[in-house]
Amino acid sequence: MNTIAAAVTTAAPEIKAKHAAMWALGDYPAVAREVIPNLGARLVEAVGIAAGERVLDIAAGDGNASLPAAERGASVVASDLTPELLEAGRARAADASLELTWEAADAEALPFADGEFDVAISCVGLMFAPFHAPVASELVRVVRPGGRIGLIAWTPEGFIGEMFRIMKPFAPAPPAGAEPAVLWGSEEHVRGLLGERVALSFAREVVEVRRFGDGAAFRDFFKANYGPTIAAYRGIAAEPGRVAELDAALADLGDRRLEGHVLPFEYLLTTGLVL
Repeated sequence: MNTIAAAVTTAAPEIKAKHAAMWALGDYPAVAREVIPNLGARLVEAVGIAAGERVLDIAAGDGNASLPAAERGASVVASDLTPELLEAGRARAADASLELTWEAADAEALPFADGEFDVAISCVGLMFAPFHAPVASELVRVVRPGGRIGLIAWTPEGFIGEMFRIMKPFAPAPPAGAEPAVLWGSEEHVRGLLGERVALSFAREVVEVRRFGDGAAFRDFFKANYGPTIAAYRGIAAEPGRVAELDAALADLGDRRLEGHVLPFEYLLTTGLVL
């Protein structure tokens, strides 16, 4: 049995509501489609999802990993806290003639039975839940012993990690005790969360983003479409000087990190066998 008795903190309902609303801002499906279109398929490949397996995608968004898993013939439940993303995913699945189950669910308290799934995955999704210990426990709980997990998370040192460091002074304060999302991109942190319950393997990889010609193009796209960036700007909308400061910092980030016409986004790929 995977359930671990532990005192853990979970976000209050009002915090969860704000979190869901943040990811409904802008157009996250456009980010997934135009910036990281193949990242979900990379995760599905790494975990070796096969036909007939029961798969849970946690914080699935509009299905960047769920749909490639379903294409392999798996029985997929795509779960997310944000209803708007689930609706977008249903539309994508219908367009692709794929059958999936789309279910509203909180990564800190999943509405599924112990050992219900052969595989649980998350592609830059569950990393954004504020309290990591309950997420880790739920991730393991819903997978049968001998089943597999697979996670992709942005690293602290990579492009998205630096973007969040830049936005932090401008963004709304996180809940008390919340842990930074990009810690899921640290081998040490993930090993501390899962190492006693999962036989883990790690790989640092890079997705080459070719969507942006310069830093200003990156900034403007994320400013219009990416929920956390939109939230940061909304919080300082009445302060033109701070808006200009954040504008400059994000454009500079893009310009500094561009390699030719490529922005390299580093991520940690975690795979593991549930013990």
